[in-house]
Amino acid sequence: MVGTLAARLERPNPRYFVGTGKADELRAHRIALDADLILVNHALSPVQERNLEKLTECRVVDRTGLILDIFAQRARSHDGKLQVELAQLKHMSTRLVRGWTHLERQRGGAIGLRGPGETQLEIDRRLLADRVKQLQKRLDKVEVQRTQARRSRKRSAVPVVALVGYTNTGKSTLFNAMTGAGVYAADQLFATLDPTLRRIDGLACGPIVLADTVGFIRDLPHDLVAAFRSTLAEARDADLLLHVIDASDPDRDTRVADVERVLAEIDASDLPQVLVYNKIDRLDSAVSRVEDFDRDGPLRVWTSARDGIGIDSLLAAIGQALASERIHQVIELPAASGRLRARLHELGLVASEEPGENGWRMEIDAPRALVEPLFGMQGGHGEWLKAALLAPTDGATYNRFGDPQP
Repeated sequence: MVGTLAARLERPNPRYFVGTGKADELRAHRIALDADLILVNHALSPVQERNLEKLTECRVVDRTGLILDIFAQRARSHDGKLQVELAQLKHMSTRLVRGWTHLERQRGGAIGLRGPGETQLEIDRRLLADRVKQLQKRLDKVEVQRTQARRSRKRSAVPVVALVGYTNTGKSTLFNAMTGAGVYAADQLFATLDPTLRRIDGLACGPIVLADTVGFIRDLPHDLVAAFRSTLAEARDADLLLHVIDASDPDRDTRVADVERVLAEIDASDLPQVLVYNKIDRLDSAVSRVEDFDRDGPLRVWTSARDGIGIDSLLAAIGQALASERIHQVIELPAASGRLRARLHELGLVASEEPGENGWRMEIDAPRALVEPLFGMQGGHGEWLKAALLAPTDGATYNRFGDPQP
């Protein structure tokens, strides 16, 4: 970058986005610096972009175009490349200009009155539209596959925890520190475009699936949100969000608000969160801690993914946040409830079992989503199971009527 030029606007100018005086100043600034590219930190309309290019005699790229260029450089997987190309084509479709004006438009009529056919602009638009449809069909297949995978995880009732946050806050580095995976991580914008999932065992809440997702940014282009809907669905369908924040960023509060806006746009703003303040190694005191200032608010965990500081505390916080989604209770199952016992074993809800005085002493440890459907069992078994499992965890066992046993 060879220079910058700031402008304060009450409202965008429909011709240049900035006023005519500032546009002339931009042209002079470009000539003086001999710049060959102008980046505008705002979304421009196609007309504004073309007018600025004509005035400055230089290529102009707006905020959306720059983000798309970065995404194109970062895309590695086949799915990611398809998503980026789709977003680029949708952005490009509004910026096709009529460069072949010497050709006439197609028109009907008798012999001798027909024009030469489609103009080059019309051909470009048709080819672009055909390519968009082709890409959309491929991505629809990808989305079906990912939806089936998410449904499979839902059936197994393994909670999904998604890493979300502003771009370049250290999500992939944190993902590697928590899982031991070797996903690509770098100090650059949008290093991750494709979701990566790994299973983590040994937590207080049982096993979880951790998902690394694409980073967010202020005013994320709508074309990108649409193209990456299958990727962003990993965050939307998660049971818990780990909102990763760069603790050393002086604008971190603004970044948090930007991420919350994107989460609201993909219908994920109501999901429970754990705030992860990462990169504490850049602060004066790199001390990991877990904070819970507000009983109804999210947990706050301070970590350094690069140095491995606070990872155990974060895993413990995840277990604490998901504890309410898991049922862990010891019950005394009567001998007459053989059908219920078989069903509990069939679903894999029994952690341990030993003979009791009148049946079986069973330790139930399972996700709430798997247990609750059993509350509707006939013959009184469902009501008894509900009373027994949802009773206070005080170390006591319960009979088939939900009464504590000595």
